[in-house]
Amino acid sequence: MFTGIITDIGTISSVEARGDLRVVIDTSYDMGGVAIGASIACSGVCLTVVDKAAGQFSVDVSGETRSRTAAGQWQVGRRLNLERALKVGDELGGHIVTGHVDCIGQILSRETVGGSTRFEIGVPADFAAFVAAKGSIALDGVSLTVNTVADRPEGTVFTVNIIPHTADWTTFGAAQAGDAVNIEIDTLARYLARMREFAN
Repeated sequence: MFTGIITDIGTISSVEARGDLRVVIDTSYDMGGVAIGASIACSGVCLTVVDKAAGQFSVDVSGETRSRTAAGQWQVGRRLNLERALKVGDELGGHIVTGHVDCIGQILSRETVGGSTRFEIGVPADFAAFVAAKGSIALDGVSLTVNTVADRPEGTVFTVNIIPHTADWTTFGAAQAGDAVNIEIDTLARYLARMREFAN
């Protein structure tokens, strides 16, 4: 379990096909304090540390995970938002994030508004009902508040604002229109939808 508060930006240094992909990620984490088998969210994807060395860790990425995450996610040189798993007693600064990607969205526009950056994100129709103004959403593992939602003939679009601190500490500082993003909807929205199915 995670909070969507990013604590490092890692970079993929190598990728090796072994049935699954063995991906090595460079990090500034002190790997002496990270156990083999620990979970680390990598741009919103919960992965298990299977090997480690000073300044890097390795994960295995299955075909299922690759099929459900943003295109180009697992390539050498790709920068990833990293977050270690939540510990009991830690501050919950964002919202409850599981590290399970629900769908892929696309950045439609990027605009500077005051000192912040507003991103417009397109969401697949099947997940439009789970996005609500002032609700929480995780984009590439980052806990964000939805500003506005618009249901248009061409599809549903929502906006988020990225403050300068978040831009500096996440990959959103370099994100551009056309980029794909991993979306995890709020867990509460997922359960409410399931409960409504049984209420009908």
